[in-house]
Amino acid sequence: MKKFSFLLVLSLLLFTACKKDHVDATNTKTLQSSINDMTSSLSTIKQIKFNEALYILKTFGVEAEGDVEELKALGKLIDGKKVPEILALADEVAQKNGIEWASTSPPSLGEMNIFGDDKAKETDANDVKASSLSIITRPTGDDGSGAPTAIQIVPRLVDGSGNPVSFTGAGLEATLEVFSNGVKLSTAKNLMQDNNFKGFNLKFSSIPAAKVVDNKIDITVSVKTTAKTFKMSKIGLDVNASALKVPAVPKTDSTSVTQDPNAVIDPNNPTATPTTPTDPNATTTTPAAPKQPAADPKSTVSKFLNSVSSQNLKAAYETSSNPSWGSYESFSNPTSGFGSVKNVSVKNITTNGTTANGASVNATYDVTDKNGKTTSLKVTFGLKNVNGDWKISSYKINP
Repeated sequence: MKKFSFLLVLSLLLFTACKKDHVDATNTKTLQSSINDMTSSLSTIKQIKFNEALYILKTFGVEAEGDVEELKALGKLIDGKKVPEILALADEVAQKNGIEWASTSPPSLGEMNIFGDDKAKETDANDVKASSLSIITRPTGDDGSGAPTAIQIVPRLVDGSGNPVSFTGAGLEATLEVFSNGVKLSTAKNLMQDNNFKGFNLKFSSIPAAKVVDNKIDITVSVKTTAKTFKMSKIGLDVNASALKVPAVPKTDSTSVTQDPNAVIDPNNPTATPTTPTDPNATTTTPAAPKQPAADPKSTVSKFLNSVSSQNLKAAYETSSNPSWGSYESFSNPTSGFGSVKNVSVKNITTNGTTANGASVNATYDVTDKNGKTTSLKVTFGLKNVNGDWKISSYKINP
């Protein structure tokens, strides 16, 4: 009997010794296993707070798209860390992102599971019943001249009648995406814990002025509940151009002198102005002239508009070399990019002027979006010579 008891105690000791007290992020399986081991050694309340901390870190502490990539990034962030270190890191991330959460406060985010168990539970505070999402925007701040310095963006989950849904104790992931002319400028996340959520304060100083077209931005807000992700966009919000982020002008030394790399310095008089040797036999190299495009620049614009109209967005994107349009994914975005266009009816295309390296083309056309709304546009396309082909390099909508 004593021998049996000894073996039982020994087995328990061995089992306990095998349980990990730190994160092992070798792969997703070891990550989950080690976190389960760490969680099992905590009290019920601490287990909930630990899961909340992991959720905070996965949602706000890493830069990744999709659950799988977020888990990988989270693993790298917390690999080797123990529970106290993870809680402290979550406190830091929450404070940095303005989230009302602390590892020492009572549980407040509902039941969290970073490994994707999204099944609704009887007491799941994140299973909020709503019909849609509404967005309230209002300018805030004052730049001294009466113009705003930011926009407050407040999402609200609403019922079928448009009334705000009442809920508390949730931890709904709210995401704000900011675009201009189809190019994503920024992304921010926060937690919607109840229907008094303060939303996002979008400071104009965080938006690069060079990427904002016509002083307007588009926003998309999504809120993720247990059962559904709600999304809503607002298009054409005005920004205060003078408050946008402008790169600092590099400082130059007014006393410095630009020196010819071929100049010779007199070793006996180093402070004297260097002289450039002249070789009567030297030949001056003339840079090669750029290859001239054979086609008319307006044919590139015509091809672009026809491709957009026929939903051949890949072909449309290939006619451009416009940094402000960003990646193909941004360009073809179905909400804020050219992917929202159903049809283009061209009225007129004219070439304003052409040089060896650039051209300007005006186009007048009607755009019909996928909701059936038609807008008449007058656009000036800037084009540049890229290895003998005209590429659209700028896009300006005229009044």
